[in-house]
Amino acid sequence: MTKASRVVVLVEDMRQRQLIWRYLDHAGLYARQIRFSPPRRWDGSGEQRVRETYPKEVREFRRRNAKADTVLIVAIDADAGTVQARLFQLAKSLQAAHLDPVDPKTESIAHLVPKRNIETWILCLNDAPVDEDIDYKQSGDWSDRIRRAGETLFQWTRLTTPLPEHCVPSLSSGVIELKRLNL
Repeated sequence: MTKASRVVVLVEDMRQRQLIWRYLDHAGLYARQIRFSPPRRWDGSGEQRVRETYPKEVREFRRRNAKADTVLIVAIDADAGTVQARLFQLAKSLQAAHLDPVDPKTESIAHLVPKRNIETWILCLNDAPVDEDIDYKQSGDWSDRIRRAGETLFQWTRLTTPLPEHCVPSLSSGVIELKRLNL
């Protein structure tokens, strides 16, 4: 795929948004090429909002992709469940909306599902030892960590970069998803 002309990012919270923004910035995308869904402020459950908005964004992706190279990045925490269970929920939301499943071979849609939450990934990308069953949300200041994590995530998604041993499984899966986009 050539460089995307449009990247749509569906996130459940601000830290996911910030991490993906940093990653896309390192990938050389301009702000005008990126649209976040939902916009900056929102209320309620972020996880529920992603599940409910997902079919609409997939439908729009398919419509737009017929005209221009588009990428859809979906970020949703696994919370206390599994990555597979969360992916199954997303697939069921497409089915309920009468949409075909996502085809990773032909569609530039990446699913980023941190086990527990995005803070686990941010810490891991900062070389901190993490356990995917622990909730790190309240672990202090995140701005510097997110900045470094975005750069590290970009480096880890380069096709020739091997992942370090401390990379947790859900992040490894996310890196594979992002590599597939070839940004």
